[in-house]
Amino acid sequence: MSTNIRVQRICQHCGNDFTARTTVTKYCGDNCAKRAYKVRKRNEKINNSNRETKEIIRKPIEQIKAKEFLTVNETAILLGCSKRTAYRLIEKGTIKAVNLSERMTRVKREELDRLLS
Repeated sequence: MSTNIRVQRICQHCGNDFTARTTVTKYCGDNCAKRAYKVRKRNEKINNSNRETKEIIRKPIEQIKAKEFLTVNETAILLGCSKRTAYRLIEKGTIKAVNLSERMTRVKREELDRLLS
């Protein structure tokens, strides 16, 4: 079944005027349709990559939150500060910590919850 519909449209890719034969035509020709498809696919890949990166960043924080005893480095990550600032808070007594040895300082998770609440 053929139709004699002629609709003036503007190409969604290049912005040029064209005459469409259907009411759903978006692009002036095959080249613009292919280029728009490539742009769409490229944006999908970028969005997927960004989503994966955010998940990778969030994953260690979720693992840290599950621990009962934290290292000073993990404490700093949860507080959003530097490792040196976390040590200062421990030295000042704001955060209670236990020195198991010279290089093994541990902070109880409840201490951070108490500090932040």
